[in-house]
Amino acid sequence: MGSFGYLIICVLALLSCTVNARPATFLQDFRATWSDSHIRQLEGGRAIQLVLDQNSGCGFASKYQYLFGRVSMKIKLVPGDSAGTVTAFYMNSDTDRIRDELDFEFLGNRSGQPYTVQTNVYAHGKGDREQRINLWFDPAAAFHTYGILWNHARVVFYVDDVPIRVYKNNEARGIPFPKSQPMGIYSTLWEADDWATRGGLEKIDWSKAPFYAYYKDFDIEGCQMPGPSSCASNPSNWWEGTTYHQLSPVEARRYRWVRMNHMIYDYCTDKSRYPVTPPECMAGI
Repeated sequence: MGSFGYLIICVLALLSCTVNARPATFLQDFRATWSDSHIRQLEGGRAIQLVLDQNSGCGFASKYQYLFGRVSMKIKLVPGDSAGTVTAFYMNSDTDRIRDELDFEFLGNRSGQPYTVQTNVYAHGKGDREQRINLWFDPAAAFHTYGILWNHARVVFYVDDVPIRVYKNNEARGIPFPKSQPMGIYSTLWEADDWATRGGLEKIDWSKAPFYAYYKDFDIEGCQMPGPSSCASNPSNWWEGTTYHQLSPVEARRYRWVRMNHMIYDYCTDKSRYPVTPPECMAGI
């Protein structure tokens, strides 16, 4: 849909599902969660700028939570020497020990070095499933689309329609999968130079501050909660279609290309952390 906070209300086979279907400004669908003075609205609220300086970072969240669907946004990341900064886009159930969470974390870099995106999946409170990929383009030079598809069969992380990660539902094998807790949509820009760039070896250079990240074209299609209980279990929701239960041949080729050429860390192969390969790592795509 490509505009801020669409709300679509659909009724399918006597079951209603609430997804977003109206053009909206930032304040209609989102709220500041941290340091609203560092969040600047642009283009009449259709785009925003996040600011990180020595005083504070900032963050925002959706006003509603969603259970299954697809969310995406266009982001232009911090340019130049961004070492020690983290720009995050994620979904979170906002619960404590049993939280579900789906993460994009963009790890700042020294000028001329590739930008790294780290993804992580928390299911029923268990995380530590980090994977890192060096982006194959400069994400600070222009806007790129980052999205999460979440249905009963799997979670897929996308960069410009290129799938970079798949987490399948393998509950039948005793592997937890996020399916019962609605999640909100969050984003933050913050300083994390104790770990973000080369494991914390590269520190933030405050002489380069303030740091800016830009956002626009938020697209939310999912079962809004609170809402009709029938929505999340409705097999007629487009994201539950069999087409979205596996990657297309083109997507599969792109997925393999990314993994072979741009992946720099995978918890699945980290024997120092996991001497026994985690079972979900053997599930394939």
